[in-house]
Amino acid sequence: MSRNQDQTVPTSEKFDFGDKVAFISGAAGGIGRATALAFAREGADVVVADIDEEGNQETADLIEETGSRALAVACDLRESEDVQAALDAAIAEFGRLDIACNNAGVEQGPEKTAELDEEEWDRIMDTDLRGVFLSMKYEIPLILEQDGAIINIASGAGIRGFPEAAYVAAKHGVVGLTKSAALEYADTDLRINAVCPGIIDTSMMDRVTDNRGAGRQSVIDQEPIGRMGTPEEIADAVIWLCSDAASFVLGHPMVVDGGQTV
Repeated sequence: MSRNQDQTVPTSEKFDFGDKVAFISGAAGGIGRATALAFAREGADVVVADIDEEGNQETADLIEETGSRALAVACDLRESEDVQAALDAAIAEFGRLDIACNNAGVEQGPEKTAELDEEEWDRIMDTDLRGVFLSMKYEIPLILEQDGAIINIASGAGIRGFPEAAYVAAKHGVVGLTKSAALEYADTDLRINAVCPGIIDTSMMDRVTDNRGAGRQSVIDQEPIGRMGTPEEIADAVIWLCSDAASFVLGHPMVVDGGQTV
């Protein structure tokens, strides 16, 4: 992942994660689990972190079935001590950190801005924005010792407006944080980017449709491609951004949304 790339390197080697260690948050299911498994299949050892300890351990078990090593750590990304402890555990187990995908997040209910409780605003901002900041704060010094990458999972709501003020504000913040941090470390071998998923078929999307009384088809109708995306399609984007094939990509919010924001 060095900034100085030899363009004669075979494509297969650009996707070689065999000696890498990846840290994935929000890994108990959905995009986080798919991303963790994608890195494992590419040969990386993977540390999975989540507040859902049972689901997180299930992901670790699935990783080990691929032949890669896994470590499951309980972590509330809103808490600085939890983040530091999770990363300390990663270093203690594997001795290094090359890649981080900061994926954990929560959705907002149907409340309009004036109806939104201050506590709910804080819950969303603390998880979806503060959690990314704290993760990066403690990941960056570790990854700077290697030749690595950080991917923050934002949202299509990070580049346009939706009627979900707290969630949209948090995801816009993630995009801004990504761009600023990417520039701060542009002269190093650490690349920082974001992925902005569209409507992805996960348990979070099930909750969103239930909260709004909307059926799946009404949500699918928002996608020009005519279907929801899969967690694996987002994982593929993360893999590419972390690979040497994306060595000239920096501070980019990559939209993967089936044309929703076109």
